[in-house]
Amino acid sequence: MTISYFRTAQTLITGRDSISKIGEEAKKLESKKAMIITDKVIQQTGLLSRVISSLEEIDLAVDTMDEVMPEPPFENLEQMMIQLEEKEYDLLIGVGGGSVLDATKVLSIMLTNQENVRDLVGIEKVQNAGIPTILVPTTAGTGSEVTYNAIFTDVRDKVKKGIVSPYLLPKVAIVDPSLTLTVPPSVTAATGMDALVHAVESYTAIRAGELTDGIALQAIKLISRSLRKAVYNGKDVQAREDMAMGSLLAGISLGNAGVGAVHALAYPLGGKFKVPHGVANSLLLPFVMKYNVVTDLEKFAEVAKALGENIEGLSLREAANCTVYALTQLAQDIEIPSSLKDVGVTAEDIPNLAEEASKIDRLLNNNPRWLTVKEIEKIYEEAYRADTR
Repeated sequence: MTISYFRTAQTLITGRDSISKIGEEAKKLESKKAMIITDKVIQQTGLLSRVISSLEEIDLAVDTMDEVMPEPPFENLEQMMIQLEEKEYDLLIGVGGGSVLDATKVLSIMLTNQENVRDLVGIEKVQNAGIPTILVPTTAGTGSEVTYNAIFTDVRDKVKKGIVSPYLLPKVAIVDPSLTLTVPPSVTAATGMDALVHAVESYTAIRAGELTDGIALQAIKLISRSLRKAVYNGKDVQAREDMAMGSLLAGISLGNAGVGAVHALAYPLGGKFKVPHGVANSLLLPFVMKYNVVTDLEKFAEVAKALGENIEGLSLREAANCTVYALTQLAQDIEIPSSLKDVGVTAEDIPNLAEEASKIDRLLNNNPRWLTVKEIEKIYEEAYRADTR
């Protein structure tokens, strides 16, 4: 048994209407002045009123900044920092999807570290802890509220880049499924598949272990049984609760076991073609898993079973291969793009995409099967040739 670390948010609060506890948690942190970080979509939904009312009960001074962009570039962070530095905040509260939560985490450390944000890219380059954060996801997908990763778009290099540090973990994460009831079908589908990718990749990753395996499998079960319902009947409270918990568990597993080649191949799609992170991950998932499946037939058979496939009477290889079928079918059922052609990629783009993906060692080194540039090209080519609907 190798040495491993297990990290997550300091305090986790879950359940319907758990957002009402945010004032109590802010009081425990002895906050005097807080900034809510969000985006314009969340601002328009009215969800923030529930957050603010709970904070006002403890007489906390609260400002709101709704300037987080989708898949935020580094420049977006730098612009928001100008406003944050004007006042002395002692708490940042992120309310939104993965982009908002990632931005909140990194703005926290930017306030206490002198380096340019680009200099923090990589693993554990952050020297000082940030100011406390409370993270409140409004989608069931990224798991950012319990991970020490944050992903941004480098417009200059046209690729996604990550900041990885335990200092990004929040003091409090509040996962309230009622906040996801109004998420539209397309976002529910993309973020839900993103969570499923986190669970599948972390379960089959090199760094997977006893602590994360059970968590990842439960996430796969919850997501596979509820994602279709949540997409096509967004008011299905049980489906939304399953998805919220599945996303949270997948995030915990991702945060400790890590992910692999699906994410590595997805990053250039996001950077160069502005493909949403969840869509890029979902599109590539079956093709990377088809490549990986031979590394551990037993594990992939367990994934198939967790996905709801009947593997009784099948050989181990047949059972393992059911994983690829189930993932493909789920993505098709909820109308996620199934081919690189669907997101604007041409055959001529593939060599450059493969070259960019091959540089993401942090993720490729955790994939259960090694990929060369040529093998990455083959996966992209297969995803390009896939039938479109």
